[in-house]
Amino acid sequence: MVQQRQRGGGGRDDRRGGRRGGRDDRGDDFTEKVVAINRVAKVVKGGRRFSFTSLVVVGDGKGNVGFGLGRANEVPEAIRKAAIVARRNVVKIPLRNGTLPHPITSDFGAARVMLKPAGPGTGVIAGGAVRAIMEAAGVRNVLTKSLGSNNVINVVRATMVGLQALTDPRQARRERLILAGKIQPDADKNEAEGDSTAATATDGAADAAGAPQPAAAVVAATDAAPPAAAAPAAVVPDAAPPAAVAPDAVAPAATPTPAAE
Repeated sequence: MVQQRQRGGGGRDDRRGGRRGGRDDRGDDFTEKVVAINRVAKVVKGGRRFSFTSLVVVGDGKGNVGFGLGRANEVPEAIRKAAIVARRNVVKIPLRNGTLPHPITSDFGAARVMLKPAGPGTGVIAGGAVRAIMEAAGVRNVLTKSLGSNNVINVVRATMVGLQALTDPRQARRERLILAGKIQPDADKNEAEGDSTAATATDGAADAAGAPQPAAAVVAATDAAPPAAAAPAAVVPDAAPPAAVAPDAVAPAATPTPAAE
């Protein structure tokens, strides 16, 4: 039986100081769901001593969910301890339009849980511990099936293993763009989609700007080629006439010798 508890002011927990501004309090928007409470009997000299174990799931309905186990001699104290542990173990899971991004099957011990995304209007098709986790995480449409052991603790752990193994499509696309060299790694992962769009626009602008540059270079090289070919043609004829003048200078030097005789 799943019991939903919304923490408020006053009461036994405030008198014991369990919820007042401690490091375990991550906000009032977390909802606690008590999944199971077990009574444990310990036989000692003079009788039996009873203690209680509680399993609590917390979530904000926006993809943050966690679970915890608490043990105490009283039920309220066990629930309080379990809630503190659950808030410490809160993890962020990727959601897509109120459902899971892709199907997955996870195992923990003998428990096996199958999770599949569903269309709008399907609702949460789950039971027991899996339903408590899905509702706390904010999943509105999902198909689930427990294929192994029905141990509540193992089912919860198997479900959390599967949720933590889900991959955000935007993050996967960002990693592929980084491997392809399209964008540079950035510490801010929340701007993955904006960075991808900017990188795509930059690549398109670079391609558009790079296309005319080779053509301009070819035209410039073609225009510069004819003057270089015309210059040697003009120099060669100018050098040829001086070579033909040399025989004319030798002939007058041989003529004066017969005139002297």
